Amino acid sequence: MHSDSDSKDPGEDLRRLTFRAWRRGFREADLILGPFAEREGPHLSSAELSAFARLLDADDRALYAWITGVEAAPADQDAPLVARIHAFMKAEVAAVVAEGAG
Repeated sequence: MHSDSDSKDPGEDLRRLTFRAWRRGFREADLILGPFAEREGPHLSSAELSAFARLLDADDRALYAWITGVEAAPADQDAPLVARIHAFMKAEVAAVVAEGAG
């Protein structure tokens, strides 16, 4: 398995992770993880980028359940990062609802 967070260029790592986040093949997850990578990714530490890469290696449906709060993330995943993605998702949904979309 190739890690997206092992290059010497953090910007390149983030570009790769953002690409993967938008193209998981599970649209509901794409719509959460893609915007998260774009907006929050530049603020993630190198350790958080590595944790995000590990999350993106997870099964689509399991990852979606973790980030939506339906299931708890397993111990080998970064719980604070999963919670951060979950909070981001809730804020995004609230913003869309506030705009009157849906």
